[in-house]
Amino acid sequence: MKNIAIILLSFFYSLSATAQLTIEECISRSEANYPLISKFNLIEATCDIDLAEINNSWFPKIGVYGQLTGQNVVPSFPKSLTGILDQMGQSMKGLGKIQYKVGVDVSQNIWDGGASKSRRELTRARNVVERAAIDVEMYALRQRVESVFFAILLTEEQIEQAEVTHQLLQNNLVQLRAKVRNGVAMQCDVDMVEAQALTLSQGITQAKSAAKGYRDMLGIFIGESLHEKILVRPSAEIPKTDDSERPELRLFEKRLAANEAAQRLSDVSLMPKVGFFAQAYYGYPGFDYFKSMMNKDLSFNILAGVKVSWNIDSFYSRKNNGIRTSNNVLDINSDRALFLFNSNLQSASQRETIRGLGDMMKDDARIIELRENVRRAAESQLANGVIDATALLTKISDENIARLNAHLHEIQYLKEIYNLKYTLNQ
Repeated sequence: MKNIAIILLSFFYSLSATAQLTIEECISRSEANYPLISKFNLIEATCDIDLAEINNSWFPKIGVYGQLTGQNVVPSFPKSLTGILDQMGQSMKGLGKIQYKVGVDVSQNIWDGGASKSRRELTRARNVVERAAIDVEMYALRQRVESVFFAILLTEEQIEQAEVTHQLLQNNLVQLRAKVRNGVAMQCDVDMVEAQALTLSQGITQAKSAAKGYRDMLGIFIGESLHEKILVRPSAEIPKTDDSERPELRLFEKRLAANEAAQRLSDVSLMPKVGFFAQAYYGYPGFDYFKSMMNKDLSFNILAGVKVSWNIDSFYSRKNNGIRTSNNVLDINSDRALFLFNSNLQSASQRETIRGLGDMMKDDARIIELRENVRRAAESQLANGVIDATALLTKISDENIARLNAHLHEIQYLKEIYNLKYTLNQ
């Protein structure tokens, strides 16, 4: 029997746990559900392709070709020398004007001056920049989710307080109707309280519609329904420092790193390149021109060697590339300084708002207590016929406003703390 009770308690506890949802859970689920998350895989796949293409530059390059040409002039012996050869019984016809061959060209990089290494570094650096840029966009999602989350808390808190006030009006309405039947109150007092109760009921209906809209919006963010889910009011501590850990700062760092990688690639373009090459073909004429002048037989020919190339065009653009790199560094540092300046202004304003709300919250409980005392006294005065319903409604409204303000200050206080945490990413 004891085991069954434990199982039942565990079951109901799991149900209550799954029915609750914290703001951190909403943020993590919205990030997993956000369509932009798929871009991370696309960026990685693109980077892998680019790196594979750079690595392929070290594979031998092989080209197969067939060639048929006709020439109006070809190398030949002088007529005087041809005559001497004819007298010796050697026929020297000269090269034919129709030439043909089938061949293969092979080339292989031996040393590229570090260009492929720099290209890989630049590709990886740009991949990191793209990922950091998406991190910035994903981080902005956090603020949107938090805003909707706190909007739901605030709206539902207003609904709860309005329902308490509505019940208070209903209780007074019952007493007034009894007094009208006993002839000690007027019908206009009943009508006034009933009208106020109906107006408040309309406000509750409107607030419930707004709360449902916010819940539907948050449900779209996290990819699941919030039906009967209880949003847990968060508790947060005020960040002690203004040290920012925003993803934008990491993006600036990655942009600087990519800029340095681009400069290194520009520097290695000044280096010479060494490669192996080979040519092989079967056709006419061959490399032995004398033999090809004597007959038109096809021959197999091979040429191989090492080639050193040095493109000096990079020297002309090196200065401009250096200036461009320096300007990019200045631009990135300027963006970083502007971001930190605005962030510091925002965090200072948010800390002051938090301080002001904290001061107001210290008096909220006392204000509610005083307003409640005044309202109860007004109810007693109405029962004794000292005041009318208008005065009572004013006291009830004042108490309702005091309670609403107290809850509003609490939620705003939490929201401003989360806004500060968002500004600093703490």
